[in-house]
Amino acid sequence: MDALFTDFATAQNHSQGYLLASTISPTPPPHDPSRLHAFLSSTNTYSLETDLRYKLQYNPDISPKLHPEEASAWSEVFKAFYKFVSVLLPAEDGEGIGDWASVYESWKEVVRVLLRGYTGNVFDAWTIPCLYTAAKYLKDFAIKADESSASQRDSGVLVPGSEALGQEEDAFGNGGKNEKLENAAAEINKLFSACLTDRSPLADSRKWALYPLTNTLFALYFRLHSHSLCHHILRTLATYTARNDLPPLNLFPKAHQITFLYYTGALRFLDEDYVAAETNLEEAWRMCPRESEGGRNMEMILSYLIPTKLITKHVLPSKGLLAGYPRLAELYTPLCAALRRADLRALDVALAEGGTVFIHKRVYLTLERSRDIAIRNLFRKVFLAGGFEAGKEGLAPVRRTRVPLEEFGLALKMMGGDVGDGEDGEVDGEEVECLIANLIYKNLMKGYIAREHGKVVLAKNGAFPGTGV
Repeated sequence: MDALFTDFATAQNHSQGYLLASTISPTPPPHDPSRLHAFLSSTNTYSLETDLRYKLQYNPDISPKLHPEEASAWSEVFKAFYKFVSVLLPAEDGEGIGDWASVYESWKEVVRVLLRGYTGNVFDAWTIPCLYTAAKYLKDFAIKADESSASQRDSGVLVPGSEALGQEEDAFGNGGKNEKLENAAAEINKLFSACLTDRSPLADSRKWALYPLTNTLFALYFRLHSHSLCHHILRTLATYTARNDLPPLNLFPKAHQITFLYYTGALRFLDEDYVAAETNLEEAWRMCPRESEGGRNMEMILSYLIPTKLITKHVLPSKGLLAGYPRLAELYTPLCAALRRADLRALDVALAEGGTVFIHKRVYLTLERSRDIAIRNLFRKVFLAGGFEAGKEGLAPVRRTRVPLEEFGLALKMMGGDVGDGEDGEVDGEEVECLIANLIYKNLMKGYIAREHGKVVLAKNGAFPGTGV
């Protein structure tokens, strides 16, 4: 207990919020790896209140002394934390059944006691990193509790509290699959609201916790596929920002900014607002420190940024970029090769082989749109293969711009395009016309279809915008 309250005293004396948060963290600090075990063994339930009162009210290392109301509030927090540690340590050792659900409930009590200290205006604004810790671990323990419950259900072990569900899941629910996660979202929303409604001047406001709490809520909502709730949070933040009643995002630590931009970009991506998604994701990418290249966070940003740039700029990731991210390289190397070769058959194979991951990441439908780019590249090859025609009255040769529809159709057949055969085994011209009209509409080709001549008349300049032709 001494080491823990030495850090507590230092944090109080120097207003160090992150050090204070470490004293109630379920993960012991590197300089004191046995902290939780030492805290649990340093007292017992009978002596806990007396020991805490001494450490909080009469500790000579704390200067100035805590106000009695503040000391009492921290005493309640540490009493809840002591009970939580007594549940956490056996769960980490793998003892008992349903331990992670108990861990979650015990940590939730710590969070609620902590929240009372803030809503009662007992804790100062500099202590808000405690709220980051509270929200982060509530999410983590909720995930572990739900995974543990799912594992027990799969193995036939009766999960405590599930008897009323019977043998089948409720027709309108998920059978408790994400019970704790949904509960955690509701609890963290209480923290969010308590910070949002703080009327203190911004310099001393709990609003400095809003973006970190938002990031935790985004992580929960994405896991629950509740993206509409993310929109509600963004609208709320936008309203307060417009009233100058919220600290600017750029004043928060970079880690919080990057996480917020990532989730906002991913949300815009799922809304198919690819231009806005690209702006958010590129900004998050630029802000990442270079030493984190190849790390998990940058890989998560790229997982949305790659398909986004494919749609907005028709840009493929370089081999050098993918080399630093083996999992992305495995997924995107075949797809990029197929697009460069305009090989529609290979593109279908690449999408099928990576389909499970692409669907899980919610990028499959967007990547399917790359088929238009592959067809554009294929038709561009047909155009280039047509060569040149003699120029008028001795002028330099010019590229052939009137291309028979059947040439495009045969190219599609050769590269795996799905165009049915017409009469006498000929390529179905109507399907080819439809594909060409679609490319022209999307500004991937410039020209028009001369149906009476069975040809496509391409623009003499910029027939395939953005490709240098």
